[in-house]
Parts: sequence; C-alpha cells; structure tokens
Amino acid sequence: MNEFVKIVEVGPRDGLQNEKTPLTLDDRRKLILDLMQTGLSAIEVGSCVSAKWVPQMAQSDELFSSLPKDPNISFSLLTPNLKGFESALAVGCQEVAVFTAASESFTQKNINCSIDESFEKFADIMTTAKAHNIKVRGYVSCIVDCPYEGAIAPSKVAHVSQRLLDMGCYEVSLGETIGTATPDRVKKVWQACLAEMDAASLAGHFHNTYGMAIANIYQSLEQGIRVFDSSIAGLGGCPYAKGASGNVSTEDLYYLLSNMSYDTGIDLDALMIASQNITQVLQRTNPSNYANAYWQKRCA
Repeated sequence: MNEFVKIVEVGPRDGLQNEKTPLTLDDRRKLILDLMQTGLSAIEVGSCVSAKWVPQMAQSDELFSSLPKDPNISFSLLTPNLKGFESALAVGCQEVAVFTAASESFTQKNINCSIDESFEKFADIMTTAKAHNIKVRGYVSCIVDCPYEGAIAPSKVAHVSQRLLDMGCYEVSLGETIGTATPDRVKKVWQACLAEMDAASLAGHFHNTYGMAIANIYQSLEQGIRVFDSSIAGLGGCPYAKGASGNVSTEDLYYLLSNMSYDTGIDLDALMIASQNITQVLQRTNPSNYANAYWQKRCA
C-alpha cells in the first residue's frame, strides 16, 4: 500500500477570507459540499472572528451547523480568541485552530498583540478545549520571511512551534506566508524543527507567490513531512502581506503526490468539479497549472 499524505483543505477559510467581495453563505456551503465529495479527510470551514474585521468569514458558525456531518471528514473552525472558541463549541465543532507567527511585527499586524500575548490568549482556549475533548491545531505564520522584518531565524520557528505543542496542540502547521521561500531555506526550517519535534506533529502550509510552493513541498516531503494544507483553485493570499498570492492549489498538490505514488484518498473527478465550480462562482481564471492542463486535455 502506498504511503498516505494528508491534505488539509483550507480554501473555505484561508482561501475565501481574502476575497474582496464576500461570497454568500449558500455559495460557501456549496463549495464545502463539493469538497466533501472529493475524499478529503480534513476541511477548514471558516473562522469565528468578528464580521466587522473579516466580513468574508461572517456566520462561519452558522455555516458549520448547516453542513451534513460525515464521520470520515474532520471539519474545523479557526478561533483566534475565547469568544470565537465558544462560538465553535456552541455548534458542536470538534476541532479548532489557533494562530500566531514567528515574527513579532506580523503578529502585531495580524492579531494586534505580541507573540507572548498570543499565547496568553490561547491558554483559556486550550484549557476549555481539553475539558471538552476538542482537538486544537496550531498555525505559525512567516516561517521563512516576514513582510515587515525580512528573514526569520529557523530557531525562532522551532521555538514557537514547540510552545504550541507544549500547550496541547496536536499538530502545528508551518506557514510560508508570503511565498518567497526556496527549498534550501525551507530545508533549514524543517531541520531546526525536527531537531526538537517529531515530523508527525508538523504540517506544511505554502503560498505560491513566486511559483515555489510545489518545490517547497517536495523538499518538505524529503524531510519526512506528511501533512500539507492547500486551497482549491489556489484561493487565498494574506491581507497583512502585500503582494502575497494564494495558497498552493489542491489540484497541483494532488498531481505532485499522486505521481510520486503517495496515497491522498482524493477522487480526481470530484476534485476537478469542485475546482471548476468555485472558479465559475468567482469568475476568474484558475491559477492551478494542473487544473488548466486537465481541462485543456478534456476539451481537446
């Protein structure tokens, strides 16, 4: 049997949160229903944040409640504070995510606090999550470069990641937020982290601003990482990192993994339907190289 690599689909949250025009709740729900047909085992539904600050994520708890439950799919919500966590808890969410960064400047811009202060906010979430047997996933942004500070020391990434694991996160996703990294630099980050942590507790989250996401994922596979975040149709970006384009597309990640003989559990036809549908809703060209090649071949 081929080795399994888990794909965490973040399009409905990390992808759509940067759209200039928020999608309707029905459109967001339709996207997730499409994704549920693909064989994905993990889907990030949305973010329990103030609609005033992130209108694209409004009513994420309501969206979560409206979804049919599938025991084979883990649905998660991003909860930046205890209030957000309580909203997720109220709708029966069994996995939440918290986020910080390896950059002080980015943390201030993103969540208006220092790294240490972000951990103080997480403390109540972690305590309540443990009491309710809810899994918590951690995100660390700016693992290679910060748009405000420049290069980030790999040791800083390892330190912040270990703190999240020590607090009780079952997994930490390392985010290459602005897409400037190259495989040699990514390797140094993994080496620093893997000197202290097990690969099974880490995941990769890569953006494709300079077309390096797939190369960086290949390097991550070489270092033993077997969980990756991706976004259908390459949706996404970062509102606090000017010029940063979308996440690596789930379609391109699927192509890499399947042709390297990894098992992803993905149904290709269903994945491409989901990809096509959200691209049409957003009325844009799909940045995925694989998606474009796939449809050209189908239409030839």
